[in-house]
Amino acid sequence: MKRPRAIAAEAGIDEVIAGVLPEAKAQTIAVLQQQGRRVAMVGDGINDALALADVGIAMGGGSDVVVETAPITLMRADLHSVADALALASATLRNIRQNLLGAFVYNRLGIPLAAGVLHPLTGALLSPVVAGAAMALSSITVVGNANRLLRFRPTARQ
Repeated sequence: MKRPRAIAAEAGIDEVIAGVLPEAKAQTIAVLQQQGRRVAMVGDGINDALALADVGIAMGGGSDVVVETAPITLMRADLHSVADALALASATLRNIRQNLLGAFVYNRLGIPLAAGVLHPLTGALLSPVVAGAAMALSSITVVGNANRLLRFRPTARQ
């Protein structure tokens, strides 16, 4: 089993706090938060539940208490899966923003057209069938964009 400092060196982490009691973990996290930092705590044992920070990440093989209380639970007990989870979260937020932008543009253009804003200029009205089809197409576009996350693969590691 690797020591915490060896694992941290492998992951490129400079500062390691290991082998401390749960109260010391919580105190260290509180100090970092008072400095304005956002803190993520990765834990696998019951003594880690007290110290779960801004973002608590439970390792898959950890105790039930940690798995139940952490907002993120990793399926693998692998340090690389922390980076993978953060990359997936970032991709998900980007996808949500894309979907919201698409819906905003669609509604900004589609609703006035459906309401007949062009009728005084062109005499044309948008058929309810066309409006319904456009709305269905909008929904299909959002779902299709979200489904791209199913093919998400984290970037390759060295």
